[in-house]
Amino acid sequence: MLDHKKLAVIHIVKKELAISEEEYRATLEKVAGVRSARDLDEAGFQRLMRYFARSGHYRASLAGITFRQRMYIKHLVEDLAWEATHYANFLKKYYKTSETGTLSKKEASKVIESLKHILAGKDK
Repeated sequence: MLDHKKLAVIHIVKKELAISEEEYRATLEKVAGVRSARDLDEAGFQRLMRYFARSGHYRASLAGITFRQRMYIKHLVEDLAWEATHYANFLKKYYKTSETGTLSKKEASKVIESLKHILAGKDK
C-alpha cells in the first residue's frame, strides 16, 4: 500500500491533467491493473507516474523542467518541511524565479541537487 504522500501526488496530477473520473479509473486499470489508487503497490505507482509523465502536459518545451523533476522537487520540499513562501524565496534568491514551472531542465537539476544537499545537512 502506498503512503499518503504518493496518493496525494496521484490526485494532484489527476487534477492538473483535468482527467475525468471515468478516464482516471480506466487509466489506473490499463496501466496498473487496479481501479483505485489505494490498491496500487510501488511498481504500479511508478508505472502510473511514467504514464502521466509521457502525457506531455508538464513540459512546455524540450528544454523545460520535466514532470519527474517537478515531482521530485515537490517531494524534497515536503521532506524539508518548507512552507511554500520559504521555497519561493529560495528560488528567487538562487535561481531568479519564484515558480518551479519556469525552470529549465538544467536549472531544475541544480535545484534538486541543492535541496538534496540541504536535506542531507538537516539530517546530520
